[in-house]
Amino acid sequence: MRKYADLIDQTFYFPTKEFKVEKDNLHFHGVNLMEIIKEYGTPLKLSYLPKIEQNIKYAYKIFNDAIKKHKYEGKYTYAYCTKSSHFKFVVEKTLSNDAHLETSSAYDIPIVRSMLKAGKLTKEHYIICNGFKRPLYLQEVSALLNEGYTNCIPVLDNLNELNHYLTNVNDDFQVGIRIAADEEPNFAFYTSRLGIRYGDILPYYKDVIKESKANLKMLHFFINTGIKDTAYYWSELSRFIYKYCELKKICPELDTVDIGGGFPIKNSLHFEYDYKYMAEQIIENIQWICKKNHVPVPNIFTEFGSYTVGESGATIYSVLDQKLQNDKELWYMMDGSFITHMPDVWGLNEKYIMLPVNHWKSPYHRVNLGGLTCDSQDYYDSEAHIGEVFLPQYDENETLFFGFFHTGAYQESLGGYGGIQHCLIPAPKHIIIDRDKDGKIVHELFAEEQKSEDMMKILGY
Repeated sequence: MRKYADLIDQTFYFPTKEFKVEKDNLHFHGVNLMEIIKEYGTPLKLSYLPKIEQNIKYAYKIFNDAIKKHKYEGKYTYAYCTKSSHFKFVVEKTLSNDAHLETSSAYDIPIVRSMLKAGKLTKEHYIICNGFKRPLYLQEVSALLNEGYTNCIPVLDNLNELNHYLTNVNDDFQVGIRIAADEEPNFAFYTSRLGIRYGDILPYYKDVIKESKANLKMLHFFINTGIKDTAYYWSELSRFIYKYCELKKICPELDTVDIGGGFPIKNSLHFEYDYKYMAEQIIENIQWICKKNHVPVPNIFTEFGSYTVGESGATIYSVLDQKLQNDKELWYMMDGSFITHMPDVWGLNEKYIMLPVNHWKSPYHRVNLGGLTCDSQDYYDSEAHIGEVFLPQYDENETLFFGFFHTGAYQESLGGYGGIQHCLIPAPKHIIIDRDKDGKIVHELFAEEQKSEDMMKILGY
């Protein structure tokens, strides 16, 4: 019978930059996962920090190379979208690699102050404050501006937001405007609920911003479907840049566009996306439209979240038992839950790279993966997630371990990390993996598995 290793070898280009198998065990970025499992057990969350650094440096390289190639006269700046992962070790790693920050709520602002106190951030760093802002968020942004964060840029999401800053900020300050892009044609709504309508922007600038102490520095734009080589994306980007050109002619201080996030991450072993080509096309399109309209090209910001941190993460489980529920439905029951640990699997039918950690030389078969909650949707199989799910055959004498990879973005915050989760399934142990100055792998326990006492306290017992 064919081994699992044969299946992968014949189906995908394997090994890859991220994955290789040595002595029947999977290695992730050179990390022997079985050694980590033996020390810490499962279920387990891993964060491999060097991958964050690699992705930031790569984005800087491809955009700066495109700028140089096309003799583009603006600069590129990389901002990290904090909502994709708020962990201190993630934010510190981004800031140490020349990234700036984008915030989305009032509760991001204490993170900014903490990083300043720790010496990881200066008051000259760009802090892009996005989102529809409740009173506390407005107060916190105003406080940053009054405290001398010279490059804090509140991005106006509606026509009333500016009034608070004009009343509460002492000196002149910079602002941005988020443009309400049209959604993809098959979306439930025609226009995004976020941002200001195209037709309102010029009158609003002329009537309110122009003679005020607010300086319009930035136009902001975001497409929910991400940066893709589609007619829809290029059409919306072009429409956005034409609006920049129109506004630039009457607003000389406007010199920056923020094209948001949207670089994808590898969610399968046959993932293909030409990052370099897309960066070049963005630069070339913006330059062409600006030249056609006789205005200077803008500086460009991106706000990559998933791209920054997603590929640094992994979630490792063990198979507790197998169950044959009828003639063909074989279930592997795992020591965790998709709903609580990887909610995008449950909520969005997200597909991640899934591979066994051990038993690569064993025969394989098609399986369904079942989580521990009582919810019927706590599963992962080929019907819900497009690809067939194969794993090595179960051996009751030696535990089978498997992992989902590139799960580093959003899953903790969506799953309610540290709080109450479905069926009181605890958050798993979390391990940070890094490399020291000599390139040697080092790892440490960031958080123990969530304890019953912590949940009881939250619930009022």
